[in-house]
Amino acid sequence: MDKTRVEQARTALRTIFPETPLQLNEYLSRRYGAEIWLKREDLSPVRSYKIRGAFNFLRKAIAAGASDRTFVCASAGNHAQGFAFACRHFEVPGVVFMPVTTPQQKIDKTRTFGGEFITIKLTGDIFDQCYAAARTHVEETGAVMVPPFDDADIIEGQATVAAEMMDQLPDGTMPDLVIMPVGGGGLAAGITGYLADVMGPSRFLFTEPVGAPSLKRSLEAGHGVTLSGVDNFVDGAAVARIGTANFEALKTFPASQVMLIPENAICVTMTEMLNVEGVVLEPAGGLSVTALQFLGPEKLAGKRIVCVVSGGNFDFERLPDVKERAMRYAGLKKYFILRLPQRPGALKDFLNLLGPEDDIARFEYLKKTARNFGSILIGIETAGPDNFARLLERFDAAGLGYQDITENDILANLII
Repeated sequence: MDKTRVEQARTALRTIFPETPLQLNEYLSRRYGAEIWLKREDLSPVRSYKIRGAFNFLRKAIAAGASDRTFVCASAGNHAQGFAFACRHFEVPGVVFMPVTTPQQKIDKTRTFGGEFITIKLTGDIFDQCYAAARTHVEETGAVMVPPFDDADIIEGQATVAAEMMDQLPDGTMPDLVIMPVGGGGLAAGITGYLADVMGPSRFLFTEPVGAPSLKRSLEAGHGVTLSGVDNFVDGAAVARIGTANFEALKTFPASQVMLIPENAICVTMTEMLNVEGVVLEPAGGLSVTALQFLGPEKLAGKRIVCVVSGGNFDFERLPDVKERAMRYAGLKKYFILRLPQRPGALKDFLNLLGPEDDIARFEYLKKTARNFGSILIGIETAGPDNFARLLERFDAAGLGYQDITENDILANLII
């Protein structure tokens, strides 16, 4: 990677926002006995690093003579907002294609960032349909497509994260480990490319959600792999296929350097960082911090770790779902289907089985399954995961018929 061009991009970015901070997080550092630094991309003007690549792409395209053309992107998230911000800054027209299903909050934020320079077109129910419409528009009008990650200028813009980080570390020291999230791979390609000559490849750790392991599967196969399906919960990293240019930059890393993070574990990080540190993370922004708990103090103690916090665009309407997922992952909430006899006092007998820290969070009579028995859906929250082990012992001792459906995704999605 040409560091001179990255530095030029970095200098140009200073015309629209100051460098995002690299903060030593005392809370995490104490927990893991290490120096845990957070590169706070959630504190950019659009609350994600995506503004860097979009800005750099437009800057270079305009310098090459495209100032009289319209720019186009397809995105329902951070790329759209960074693109819109850059279009307004350069005062060039931009068209943002978004799926019809895009939450109104994201549409409004994109419009706010782009102002009069942005036109938003809602088309298709899913991103692939939206992207196809954007490509057709480009072909028909001669507009310029601004890709979200699979482009050299986008990668170069994202590399400015690493350039800033190295200057912000104390006394010119080097991190022992840089942990970063991966979706399409633009950020990872940029950071590793910029630092390749000063950091050995073993000092990087890539994180992907379990439901969207496009980099890991591609590294395992030795070529780009398109996933048959992805879990969209971590929407900022839910990519079915890593970018071609991005995989080319990352293909020499072993698949073992990609850590897959359970979506519900990210929810624990999100709620903890919000409650303890007052930091709002989107799911993709929590990937690198969540990796710390899987590495543990035994691997991190005494080391200097940089976690790239990629974004904080979180819709608080999702907070109940995040809290629910976090409690289930932490073992603090479970759902059961109970088979109770249809007799007076049966429910009271069940309630007497609950411990002093057990609380009923959901209670629903499903239907009468037989003349003498009925089924009940019940959700129970407790103060500590060990309480459930004791509760189930009391269920068994009482001869209570029950089924734990907490991790049964089919039943949970249908009933809960």
